Amino acid sequence: MDAHGLGPISDWVRRWSHLVPTGGSVLDIACGHGRHMKWFATRGHAVTGVDRSVEAIHAVAGVGEAVLTDIENNPWPLMNGERIRQFSAVVVTNYLWRPLFPVIVQSVAPGGVLIYETFSQGNETVGKPSNPEFLLRPAELLQSLATMRIIGFEEGFLEDPPRFVQRIVTARPDLDGSADEPPARYPL
Repeated sequence: MDAHGLGPISDWVRRWSHLVPTGGSVLDIACGHGRHMKWFATRGHAVTGVDRSVEAIHAVAGVGEAVLTDIENNPWPLMNGERIRQFSAVVVTNYLWRPLFPVIVQSVAPGGVLIYETFSQGNETVGKPSNPEFLLRPAELLQSLATMRIIGFEEGFLEDPPRFVQRIVTARPDLDGSADEPPARYPL
């Protein structure tokens, strides 16, 4: 548990959460019981969580907006009319489904960040996709994010439990011309 009693926050999310603009909006995809939603809400961010579990939606209902949907099989639920809603940060600490990835990338607002961590193989029993072909391969992930600034990327093997991990954090350039500026450097 952390100091706020929220449960274990992903080290990757904790490490990069300082990149989210003050008071920004955060989308947590496959939010589970809201550990990351609560983490960002305690820092003054407006939070939205999407999950297919009724228990998860009930757990986060008092924290921010909670959307119940099976994002593996249903259309993207976060739209403003015909446009995809955009957020200052999109957080994914679960599997990403290949068909949804372009929509998820479009959900990152100009100047916003994508913080992504997934376990691509191993002994996981919770959050495993119904179709293993939905998993992104590293080259697909990097190619899908070619228009964004890659700030950090890690891929490797963790031993307890044994599994492969893939992590990336990217920033969408602002549309005001600052995209031509060199990206900020962050120690890895």
